[in-house]
Amino acid sequence: MYRQEEIKPYSNGEKGKQVEQMFDNIAPTYDALNHRLSWDIDKGWRRKAICQLLPYGPKEILDVATGTGDFAIQAARILHPEHLTGADISEGMMEIGRRKVEESGLSDIISFVKEDCMHLSLAANRYDAVTAAFGIRNFPDLDQGLREIHRVLKPGGHLCIVELTTPVKFPMKQLFRLYAHTILPFYGRLVSKDHSAYSYLTATIEAFPQGEHMVGILEKAGFSDVRFKRLTFGICTMYFATK
Repeated sequence: MYRQEEIKPYSNGEKGKQVEQMFDNIAPTYDALNHRLSWDIDKGWRRKAICQLLPYGPKEILDVATGTGDFAIQAARILHPEHLTGADISEGMMEIGRRKVEESGLSDIISFVKEDCMHLSLAANRYDAVTAAFGIRNFPDLDQGLREIHRVLKPGGHLCIVELTTPVKFPMKQLFRLYAHTILPFYGRLVSKDHSAYSYLTATIEAFPQGEHMVGILEKAGFSDVRFKRLTFGICTMYFATK
């Protein structure tokens, strides 16, 4: 078990159900708060990740832990797939995503399905690419979730992950810790009205495997040619792997 798997948003219940409840709770304020707290840098991180897939021209894409669909919409605009499926455990988040997709004129390309990423109901060897932005650290069982992603990818398909991480060098390491333990949870509680959510999210960032450790975990799940790149002084890390 990895450290972040032991961290839960609330005191009682199975982690997957708690994560679902938490994201349903914070869904109405999630987008505005997320972009504000990252100074909109998260949009650039997503673009860098999506551009990794451009040379491969994926036609069928799965975006796991899709949330309100920001990554899905951006990927559809840049990659022009035939179809993109956004999968998430939170109906509250996806309902906002559906409205955004409709407003973006992408309803013919993007659809949403409620899925537990630990046990995807999707067919094996189906997708040319799987993407995941800021969501896999909430998996109750990271190894199981990555095995499921590997299963639904076509042979030769690609996985692209963007995840928040902790900087490893001075002074960003110290500045990030100060920000993550003061401004982020305080402002998150103030705006979202959920007193646990943003403390939980901070704790999972610090506990989540990163860099070379995460490369080993992806290789254990069956992926090859795994590489990573730290972005914005290590606040975010991008991983790219092949089935």
